[in-house]
Amino acid sequence: MESLLSIVSKPNTPNHFPIFTCHPKLSLQYRKTTQMSLQCNRTRRAGLIATIASVVLLSRNGSLNAFELRMTVPDQSVEEAESGIRGHALSLLQVKDLLESESWKEAQKELRKSSSKLKQDIYTIIQSKPPSQRPPLRKLYSTLFNSVTRLDYAARDKDATRVRVYYDDILVSLNDIMSRI
Repeated sequence: MESLLSIVSKPNTPNHFPIFTCHPKLSLQYRKTTQMSLQCNRTRRAGLIATIASVVLLSRNGSLNAFELRMTVPDQSVEEAESGIRGHALSLLQVKDLLESESWKEAQKELRKSSSKLKQDIYTIIQSKPPSQRPPLRKLYSTLFNSVTRLDYAARDKDATRVRVYYDDILVSLNDIMSRI
């Protein structure tokens, strides 16, 4: 009796616990896919919560600049775009002086500044046109700003020959689009 009492009085002895299995053991592949899907759901949920929270917090401040996907300036009229387009086109063409003097960084900064304003103006004007006239203008718009991007990369690489080629492409595209607008 004393041997039985010594076994019963010892709490949690590992050798005397029965092992019960209520379900079959799951495969390693199933466990990994389940774990990955749970992590993915948690990640998506956390991302969604963070996005919604930032939208709500920013909307209270009245500043949603990062979420505005419009290409036009919100308060820009067609008349304002038409009056500004010539000046922005000229400032884009004046980048040539910086490119010829091989002031690459300054040329890139000026190119980006002037092209972004010109891009907004042209897009506003294209949107004001009838739908039947928009596709050829959009094609010219795309050609023009693809050349601007290529010029920016050529200036970054300090490749004078490519800079000249892309500048000439910009000049031709700008003349085409200005004559149609």
